[in-house]
Amino acid sequence: MKIASCPFAAPRSVSESHGTEIPTDSKLNPGSIFADGRVWKGDGMNQYAVELNQVRRTYGSRTAVDSLNLQIPRGTVCGFIGPNGSGKTTTIRMILRIIRPDSGRICVLGDDHGVAANDKVGYLPEERGLYRRMKVRTLLRYFAQLKHVRQYDREIDYWLNRLGAADWGDRRIDSLSKGMCQKVQFIAAVISRPQLLILDEPFSGLDPVSTQLLTEAIGEIRDRGTSIIFSTHDMNTAERLCERIVMIFRGKKVLDGTPDEIRRLHPSHEIRVRTTLTGTLPDRLEGVSAIRQDGEFSHLDLESGVRPGDVLRQISEQTELEHFELLHPSLNRIFLRIAGNDCGGEFVGDQLSDADRMLVEVKPAGVPVHAAVNRRPQKEQPALSQRVK
Repeated sequence: MKIASCPFAAPRSVSESHGTEIPTDSKLNPGSIFADGRVWKGDGMNQYAVELNQVRRTYGSRTAVDSLNLQIPRGTVCGFIGPNGSGKTTTIRMILRIIRPDSGRICVLGDDHGVAANDKVGYLPEERGLYRRMKVRTLLRYFAQLKHVRQYDREIDYWLNRLGAADWGDRRIDSLSKGMCQKVQFIAAVISRPQLLILDEPFSGLDPVSTQLLTEAIGEIRDRGTSIIFSTHDMNTAERLCERIVMIFRGKKVLDGTPDEIRRLHPSHEIRVRTTLTGTLPDRLEGVSAIRQDGEFSHLDLESGVRPGDVLRQISEQTELEHFELLHPSLNRIFLRIAGNDCGGEFVGDQLSDADRMLVEVKPAGVPVHAAVNRRPQKEQPALSQRVK
């Protein structure tokens, strides 16, 4: 038997004690597959990719992160959400070791010290910092060498093909669209096969086809054991892709769990009913703040503290029902319950339009170098957003 062919396949050796072919690459991730089909769980390593213990960070008199405790299990996709100014960006910067906490402990991949330029951590920033005069392949080789990737051409070929960019190698960055640059920067983030991958708005600027390609690529990386922190403004995307959700609000953690766990902790205040053809829903019901019609269904918003069973009892006494359903709140609705006032009351319903992005993050700008870096890139200094790759 042999390990499936892919750019992440590692060299193998035979264990004398077990007779099993074991990958020997030092970058082996938990979740990598042995030749006999078993999954590598790690060698006594910490079960968490990221741990924060009583972390605090201030800027002058303002507290950006306040006594934050957080544990992100290895091999999971964790969504980071929070309104603008909540401390989410500061938390990510501390995980990346771009800045240090005033107090508390941060442990990343079992290590509570280190520098930002860590080969085990990949980072896709929201702002783009690619060198515009470089060609795509030259740029990717440059970043691969910064991350000490030895067989980088194989990695580059794989990911260019994987993301539908096989013929982009000789194109200059300044000839690419925003969505095409997004794909190139994603490859730069994953080319070193990181154990921890932090993605900040990875779908920005992508069309639906490219979004699907990138979604599948993220799933592929996760299935190989990489831990992923997924920062997004789109609640629907977070709910669909993330196994865990963490919401930071006013510097504190206010949500932490799987989407189902979070929904169970935030009970629904909405029910959906349908009467029989001869039945009529009363205009007013005790404990119901609003009634909205949606085709043959009526949506009832319950007042705080009202039990759905009490409303059902009222309706049943006055008319005949065919359908009664307690609607589970979407992640977006829960978000708005917690942060609605901070979002200015501008958002209605479950969809967030591009014009209504509520979580605009401010990061150090990735300033491209406009010199002839394709000739002598070793003398150029990458932008801050790229030095953490």
